[in-house]
Amino acid sequence: MTDASQGTSSGQGAVVTPTPKPAPTPAATTAPVATAPAQGLPASHLLDQLARIEDKCSRIEDKYARSESLLSRVEDKVENAANRMNESARQSDLAALRTEMRGLADRTRRLPGTGALVLTAVITAILTVVLMVAVQRLNLDRLIPAPAATSGTTVQ
Repeated sequence: MTDASQGTSSGQGAVVTPTPKPAPTPAATTAPVATAPAQGLPASHLLDQLARIEDKCSRIEDKYARSESLLSRVEDKVENAANRMNESARQSDLAALRTEMRGLADRTRRLPGTGALVLTAVITAILTVVLMVAVQRLNLDRLIPAPAATSGTTVQ
């Protein structure tokens, strides 16, 4: 069983015995004493109130410290998640860049090489010479229009 003097901090279930108020003396009514409170509460009651207030303040400080540590942990987790997201974004950028480079390399491999370009130039030169000789032998020069006459000269 619990003792009636062990009340809870909220005051429920506690037996409160009224404290008798001291009778005012004639000197106390004319000049208030600096140590006596304005409500006339005893010092032990004020000390109890102060102890309760200090207890509540310490609980509030504990809650604040727990909240601060929780927010610190949340901040660390958010920072880690942001770093992981940045890293995965970089990885996907690198993957896209690799794919693009692979496609570009495939297209460049399909381009003709130096040997093919030289062979094409030689064949073009030979065909041009053969066709010009054929045009002159078959007397097809007439089919090629003459260049426009310059000013001052007439064609006869």
